[in-house]
Amino acid sequence: MEHRKKGKQMSSLDLISLGFRFLLRYPEARAIQRKIIFHSGPTNSGKTYHAIQKYLSAKSGVYCGPLKLLAHEIFEKSNAAGVPCDLVTGEERVTVEPDGKQAAHVACTVEMSSVTTPYEVAVIDEIQMIKDPGRGWAWTRALLGLCAEEVHLCGESAAIDLVTELLYTTGEEMEVRNYERLTPISVLDHALESLDNLQPGDCIVCFNKNDIYSVSRQIEIRGLQSAVIYGSLPPGTKLAQAKKFNDPDDPCKILVATDAIGMGLNLSIKRIIFYSLIKPSINEKGEKEIEPITTSQALQIAGRAGRFSSKYKEGEVTTMNREDLNLLKEILSRPVDPIKAAGLHPTADQIEMFAYHLPDTTLSNLIDIFVDFSQVDGQYFVCNMDDFKFSAELIQHIPLSLRVRYVFCTAPINKKQPFVCSSLLQFARQYSRSEPLTYAWLRRYIKWPLLPPKNIKDLMDLEAIHDVLDLYLWLSYRFIDMFPDASLIRELQKDLDGIIQVGVHNITKLIKISESRKLLNLDNNLSSGNQSRLSGILRSQARKVRITKTLGSDSPDPDGKEKSLASRLVQQGLLTADMLKQLEKEWLTRQTDHGNERTECETSKGTRRKKKQPDSN
Repeated sequence: MEHRKKGKQMSSLDLISLGFRFLLRYPEARAIQRKIIFHSGPTNSGKTYHAIQKYLSAKSGVYCGPLKLLAHEIFEKSNAAGVPCDLVTGEERVTVEPDGKQAAHVACTVEMSSVTTPYEVAVIDEIQMIKDPGRGWAWTRALLGLCAEEVHLCGESAAIDLVTELLYTTGEEMEVRNYERLTPISVLDHALESLDNLQPGDCIVCFNKNDIYSVSRQIEIRGLQSAVIYGSLPPGTKLAQAKKFNDPDDPCKILVATDAIGMGLNLSIKRIIFYSLIKPSINEKGEKEIEPITTSQALQIAGRAGRFSSKYKEGEVTTMNREDLNLLKEILSRPVDPIKAAGLHPTADQIEMFAYHLPDTTLSNLIDIFVDFSQVDGQYFVCNMDDFKFSAELIQHIPLSLRVRYVFCTAPINKKQPFVCSSLLQFARQYSRSEPLTYAWLRRYIKWPLLPPKNIKDLMDLEAIHDVLDLYLWLSYRFIDMFPDASLIRELQKDLDGIIQVGVHNITKLIKISESRKLLNLDNNLSSGNQSRLSGILRSQARKVRITKTLGSDSPDPDGKEKSLASRLVQQGLLTADMLKQLEKEWLTRQTDHGNERTECETSKGTRRKKKQPDSN
């Protein structure tokens, strides 16, 4: 009640507006005059190299990368150059100074960058990912919030206009430096058509794991060896497979990979072969899209061929199927669409402020209402919250404070892995009981020791367990008392990585065993011929018609109309009709005033007040 008595009562929409303004303020960064340099160019153009040179020569610096592998690479490169550098990722902290003091340089994943620590130089890699439907908010936060005298951005030219506009609101200007590709790359006039035509240095790019398995098996039948890289493999296994492929003395000369090779790995590839051009994706609205890859995606993947640092100084690109070749040429010839908006993500403070007005509403529904009522400037969009909501609903029945619940829901998990999801639930339950998750407890939970995989299912189970250990490590840096054995778990994870490496090394044997036991049926997948026909159908529709499937769509009324979110919440008893009317009244008022308020970001006098959040069920 004290909050209500002090000053003018804020409406929930005032809180949302203030919340988004708070997201974009970053007082430490605004207190200095930053110099912004955009290093623009395609893959293998040297843009990141020049930015890193400035980072290494600075008195202090931060590197913000999209992947743990890239953060590790800069961490190792910096220390090898005699520049002490720490490593910070969601699951790992490495301090190199003997006394444990923080080094002046740090390499981190972009989500882990500090917006309060002052640096001389900051590098934000792959800035075009500011448009990413799920993670774009991290690049927005780094761009606007890093407190560095010089901020070096590396990425595609498609991001230049948007970044210029965003910096205009902060009163900062940007210098653009353009780079050209260091080695030539050409699109071939003929498709591969048959795996009999494979050559050393070839990389076949697939967009699903079953195609990886199928192609690997067919290569092995031909008496060839292949390395395998896909997204769910542990970092150590990816590096081991990359080393195997790059080693000139290793008989493995072919790489089969997903678009996970698009960034973060140094590979000696001569020719990129697109097995298919169709890639399912989720847009910022949470809709599943099935359409050809974008020009940006195609350029990112194709650019892995013929890199300056590899033994192949000229790169080649083609397709598996003849029917796809013209579509690939068309995709690569298009200009990359300019990026229109940057991602944002509601913070724990914002959700707590909003929850004050709707104290009996679940976290998942708070997110729905928040997004529904949020008026975000056209330069921004709210990132897809489906994974967050999935976790919120998963642990909703467990008694946790709102702040703790929020942290658990931001933990990165693969919701397609049942064991990972059940582990998040179990970890939250243990936390709610104040029962620490010890090394001994976790060993029992994952049934350690684990054996090398005997089939593909075993391999996938081991990958899921590795993700569970990642989840433990991620939580251990947020709740150190309840997850106290991070160092021991990290050693356990290294051992597991070694077991998975053995499995991936023998993956073709696992595939054969799985098929013989009917644990894996590769014949049910889209054949390459069907994929090329699908490409042909979509070719004429690309960028015109999207095949979408809305995840978790509203159920229709008897008359065929979709129910609104608010109507469903009233029906479920989560909102009363009076609360809804009040919100609608505030919403109309906010819409009227919105145009006048857009220019008042720095003049808002609202003061955030925190209210202790009681445990909720």
